[in-house]
Amino acid sequence: MTPALEVSHLKKRFGDQAVLEDVSFTVKPNTVYGFLGKNGSGKTTTIKCILGLMQHTSGKVRINNRLVEYGKELPSGAVGFLPDVPEYYHYLTANEYLHLCGQITEMTKKERQAKIAELLNLVGLEDTKKKIGGYSRGMKQRLGIAQALIHDPLLLICDEPTSALDPLGRKDVLAILKKVSKKTTVVFSTHILADVEAIADEVAILHDGKIARSGSLAELTESQETSTVSATFHSKEETVAFKKILTPLGDGEEIEVSNRTISVETLRGKTVMTQWLALLSEQGRIPEKIEWRKATLEDVFLEVTK
Repeated sequence: MTPALEVSHLKKRFGDQAVLEDVSFTVKPNTVYGFLGKNGSGKTTTIKCILGLMQHTSGKVRINNRLVEYGKELPSGAVGFLPDVPEYYHYLTANEYLHLCGQITEMTKKERQAKIAELLNLVGLEDTKKKIGGYSRGMKQRLGIAQALIHDPLLLICDEPTSALDPLGRKDVLAILKKVSKKTTVVFSTHILADVEAIADEVAILHDGKIARSGSLAELTESQETSTVSATFHSKEETVAFKKILTPLGDGEEIEVSNRTISVETLRGKTVMTQWLALLSEQGRIPEKIEWRKATLEDVFLEVTK
């Protein structure tokens, strides 16, 4: 299967400053790929190099096995792009703006009419007659997705598509991107972990100019060996009493007490959880809550970016 996007040993320097040291990742067709990194980590620089808008120092970028070169036009129909802050002609309506985009891509009037109706329905702007200048940030992002899809690209790249959106706006944009991935491969950069967890099939974490970790969400979280077992009791006295029972049974692990909650970070999550449940049953103790929390994407992200 030909990758939708293949980035190999990408490097970018600005004078003496290295922004990208060695970035490599592959995106499978018809998937959602989350490109994670802290603000300023080089996500936008990577995207500009992928689009041929910035000359990289070394490395290769291929879209559908076609080499991308700086300053040269991308293969027809290859990529749709939504920047982090899209700009529009504010005096146009969404319909008028998309007709302009369609004309630029040399679509016929009949093709434009059919495609624009489909896209406006997809992004929930089919009944909007107001000028773009009166749009909310969320509406502008949804229109941006529509314009990026006007020519049915193989790959849709979005740079921070949910930044500065309210919770409802974020939910709308993420739902659209997930739906789009049934026909188009989606790559989106973000620093918002919850967005990646909501829709991404695979993830890459960029840190210090390199891909620090990549894989499916399950692969990333399962790579974390430690997990946390915790129990919350009705009083601090119960919590302290339970700790006294646990201390002799531990395996050198530090048992922590915070107010009414007792917890332990351990490599023996299943064993510890089983042990605690047995002890609670034997003593007739009923905690408010007991939990075995495995690693999350946040745990992985914090570990590799600290």
